[in-house]
Amino acid sequence: MALHVIVGAGPVGTATARLLAERGDRVRVVTRRGTGPEHPAVERVAADATDAAGLTALTEGAAALYNCANPAYHRWPVDWPPLAAALLTAAERTGAVLATVSNLYGYGPVDGPMTEATPPAATGTKGRVRNHMWADALAAHRAGRARITEGRGSDYFGVGATSLAMMALPRVLAGRRVFLPIDWDAPHTWTYIPDVARTLVAAATDERAWGRAWHVPSAPAVPMRELAARAAALVGAPEPKLARMPYPLLWLAGLANPMARELRETAYQFDRPYVMDSSAATATLGIEPTPLDRAIKETVAALRGGPAR
Repeated sequence: MALHVIVGAGPVGTATARLLAERGDRVRVVTRRGTGPEHPAVERVAADATDAAGLTALTEGAAALYNCANPAYHRWPVDWPPLAAALLTAAERTGAVLATVSNLYGYGPVDGPMTEATPPAATGTKGRVRNHMWADALAAHRAGRARITEGRGSDYFGVGATSLAMMALPRVLAGRRVFLPIDWDAPHTWTYIPDVARTLVAAATDERAWGRAWHVPSAPAVPMRELAARAAALVGAPEPKLARMPYPLLWLAGLANPMARELRETAYQFDRPYVMDSSAATATLGIEPTPLDRAIKETVAALRGGPAR
């Protein structure tokens, strides 16, 4: 029964902890307030994960250390560097595999489907932060100081996610108008949170996965209009009322709202097709994506407080 240490108890950290616990592993979840899922196999620890010495002590004897942290969007340049450095240091000192949850920001704007070989061409702040974190981890791996891997998803889908899809769904289910800065008809890849957890655990525990990043297996891309329509149909809600927010209005909203201000940088993800190729992880790690209809059904059921049917 191996020990796995997870930093962060957001949607992905919680899903990863539950997955590991339910398969019989010991799990230690580290957060500032000692939060995390309740399970007999899950130990919840309150600690500052930027304290490399403290995190190293908590990681001693662990098979893997999972970076499932998620600092506030507008604080990435300040909060990520010390946190990422402490996680990498703990992995180097203990020998635990460092498995990091990431996204596609590092690629920047693209004109076609993204693969793990897509150049890290981001010029925005958040993309550069992610690229620096990955470069440091990869350098440590190549120098033989650490064993690392990374799971990258597109817009995360599922309860607790903060993607635009999850901002829209509650309003769609309630029959209310949705006003967001996106092209509702552009194909878009949605990554289901349970699939992120499955990919992260598989990559952390399979030495073939170490030393590289993997795209989380995700269902074929569909426009957000279709996603909203499928969700509405499940509960008998009216046809979604969807409107596109002009970019100048998003820019103005950013003057007062930090989240809206940060969305300016990633607005390109929603004004064109945004498609992720995740075939490599399926072929190597054997992970198939959850069918989109099932993911929508489970998400809608959770939002409405009941089990999926």
